[in-house]
Amino acid sequence: MNEQLLSPNFRLSEFTLSQTASREGIDNTPPKSLMPRLINLAQGLERVRSLVGSPIVITSGYRSPELNRKVGGSKNSQHMFGEAADIIAPRWGSAMDLAQLIELNKDQVGFDQLILEFGRWVHISFVLPPRQQVLTINSSREGYLKGLVG
Repeated sequence: MNEQLLSPNFRLSEFTLSQTASREGIDNTPPKSLMPRLINLAQGLERVRSLVGSPIVITSGYRSPELNRKVGGSKNSQHMFGEAADIIAPRWGSAMDLAQLIELNKDQVGFDQLILEFGRWVHISFVLPPRQQVLTINSSREGYLKGLVG
C-alpha cells in the first residue's frame, strides 16, 4: 500500500517515512479516512514542485498521533491529519529562498500555512479555505513570529 501514487510525483511512502517511527517500532500507516487529505496535500506539493522547477524532498509528512508525540509535535499538528509536510528543495536553494518563493506565489500555490522552521526547512499545509498564514520559528524560546524572518 505504501507505494501508492498520490499525485504524478509523490508516493504515499514519501509521506509516511520516519526514522523515529522505524527506530521506535511505531506504525505510521495513515487511516484510510485520511487519504483524501493526503491526496490534497500531494496536489498542493505538486504546485510547489512546478513553481520550483525541480524535485522537492518531504522530510516529514504524515505522523500518527504516537509518532507526533514522540517527535514533540504540536498537540493539534496538521501532520496528524494528513494536511501538512515539511519540505526542502535542494536544487532551488535555502529554506528561506523556498519560503520566499512560495509566499510570493501564494495565490498560485494556495497554501493554508507556510512556516520557515529554524532556517532549515519549510512547513506547508493545505486545507480549505486556505488562511495563507506565514510564520517563522527560529527558536522555541521566541515562539512563532509573523512573516518570514531571517
